[in-house]
Amino acid sequence: MTTKIAISLPDELVTTARQAVADGRASSVSAFIGAALAEHKEYEDLASMLAEMAAEAGDPSPEDRRWARTALGLD
Repeated sequence: MTTKIAISLPDELVTTARQAVADGRASSVSAFIGAALAEHKEYEDLASMLAEMAAEAGDPSPEDRRWARTALGLD
C-alpha cells in the first residue's frame, strides 16, 4: 500500500532527486525519496542495535577497534 502526501523540500534536494531520475538511478522522485527514507530507517535501526550491544557488552577496546579497522581495510 502507498499513501500520497505533499511535502516541501529545499530546492537543492529537489534538484538532486530529479537528477537521480534523469540519470536512471531512480524511477521517480517519489521512489528516490522513499529509498532515502528507507535507508535512513535502516541506519537508525543499526544505531539502536549498536547502542544496545554497547550497553550489554561495553564499548569496544582499542585493540578491538584496531582489529576492525584492519579487517575493513581502513589502516
